[in-house]
Amino acid sequence: MDGSIVTGGWVDVARLEDIPRLGSRVVATAKGAVALFRTADDSVFAVDDHCPHKGGPLSQGIVHGQAVTCPLHNWVIDLASGEAQAPDVGCVKRTPVKLEQGRVLLALRA
Repeated sequence: MDGSIVTGGWVDVARLEDIPRLGSRVVATAKGAVALFRTADDSVFAVDDHCPHKGGPLSQGIVHGQAVTCPLHNWVIDLASGEAQAPDVGCVKRTPVKLEQGRVLLALRA
């Protein structure tokens, strides 16, 4: 995360425009890879970049609504809760994220 700016516990990691609509971007952190997802309405979510099923790279999945479908076994993960949608069961860790003046900030500091 070279060049990141820390303000009040939030880390500036990207510009909103760096994440394609209905797409993702991966940010390397001290705790592992975090996938940033941008929805059609410009909402941004951040979750660990691995599916709770078999560790598939969620950042390579298909974004639809506020969910992503894992590219390996089609598990659907709700980006707001991190929960797999039924009938699948599992959860991926979320990272708090906010937008400020077109910048994406993550709460990566304890």
